Amino acid sequence: MSKILDSLSKVNRGDVVMSVRDIKRTFVEGGQPLHILRGGGFDLHRGEIIALVGASGSGKSTLLQCVGLLDRPSGGSIMIGGAPVQKMDEDMRTQIRRKKIGFVYQRHNLLSDFTALENVMLPMLANGMGEDAARARAIKLLKSANVAHRASHVPGEMSGGEQQRTAVARALANNPDILLADEPTGSLDPMHAGAVFDLLLDLVRKNKMAMLFVTHDMNLASRADRRITINNGIVESMH
Repeated sequence: MSKILDSLSKVNRGDVVMSVRDIKRTFVEGGQPLHILRGGGFDLHRGEIIALVGASGSGKSTLLQCVGLLDRPSGGSIMIGGAPVQKMDEDMRTQIRRKKIGFVYQRHNLLSDFTALENVMLPMLANGMGEDAARARAIKLLKSANVAHRASHVPGEMSGGEQQRTAVARALANNPDILLADEPTGSLDPMHAGAVFDLLLDLVRKNKMAMLFVTHDMNLASRADRRITINNGIVESMH
């Protein structure tokens, strides 16, 4: 495990941090197979931002779940830091996900009984960081997300934009190499959506992370370095 994590920390800008090949995901409904992902793939490089676009129901969220190690593909391969994650047991997958992958969802998914500060601290505490260090880093992240003034507030006391900014700060808590975002501004009005997306891009660029984000907004997609799509279940690059 330590060797895998070390390999991820040593990759340089431009190196491949995630490689997906011939990915397949089949579900069974009513006793019949439902082929959501049928093949194809992509490489994600350190420092690169990729937009994943496509029709509703095409499998974008399914792909994100698979590459984020929240679901197992039915076939194909996913390499993270050169390691084949499909061969990992659940403990190894959890460690990679916790230490090296950050998530931003359409809904903020903040814990309602915890303050913004506590929500950002939790991933670090779960990762073994001491409470004082976690608090200091959480405050720094909330400042970088322009929401430090809400540190002591629970989500219900915050606006939608503030909640999503807090969710972005939480996603960066363990300094991930890869950020996965599923419609990260989909629940916000246009003004707040633009501000949150600007923040997300700025933090990703500054921290030299790689990001794969799902969006239906082609204006947001156009700001990525490149785009991929899912066409009839096949993951492919757009030209």
